Amino acid sequence: MKTLATAILLSLGVAAGAQAADTAPLTRAQVQAELAQAKASGQYSFGELDYPAPVAQAASASRAQVQDELAQARAAGLITYGEEQYPPQAADDSSHLSRAQVQAELAQAKAEGHYSFGNLDYPPRG
Repeated sequence: MKTLATAILLSLGVAAGAQAADTAPLTRAQVQAELAQAKASGQYSFGELDYPAPVAQAASASRAQVQDELAQARAAGLITYGEEQYPPQAADDSSHLSRAQVQAELAQAKAEGHYSFGNLDYPPRG
């Protein structure tokens, strides 16, 4: 039994060695060419900040399509600039109050103590 197991292991070792001999190791120039190609395609990363390496995606929209989408988003009020306009909200034209009416409501809120400004008036009275 031992001789059979030994013979099988030896034959497997010889077969693996023959298969490994068929593939030649890469040369230094081949490795450098592969590295340059990986860097150019964005598949190479270095350090923790670049992990995992970004995967380059093919563009599915043309420049004209992207510009049209941007124009539509701007028209709908979905484009924001800075922190004060976050999250984006669609333009709401439902308010029908005039400027004078809004100023009157503000004056009434101040008179009733429902409006405060600055740290001295906090919390509002009322």
